[in-house]
Amino acid sequence: MALTKKQIKQLRAMGQQLNPELIVGKNGITDASIAQADECLESHELIKCTLLEGCGYTAKEAGELFAERLHADLVQVIGHRFVLYRRSNKDGVKNIRLVRE
Repeated sequence: MALTKKQIKQLRAMGQQLNPELIVGKNGITDASIAQADECLESHELIKCTLLEGCGYTAKEAGELFAERLHADLVQVIGHRFVLYRRSNKDGVKNIRLVRE
């Protein structure tokens, strides 16, 4: 799903308030970290991730890799953090209402 500029702006503003849900450490991006991110996206739709110093990836590389593997959208990359969005189909999850252009 391609997000519009207004939708990205809305999600970036929402991402400012979030605490990191996923921390990628020196082991890098593993199947376990992908599974954890997938579970977080199903529960919250919008997650912030942090990379530790010895990770071996830049935030942009890691964000693009997570987005590709999880079929999510990379919303924002700042420093060692990135924000991902994917609409959830899970029952009981309050979906984020995106603005329309």
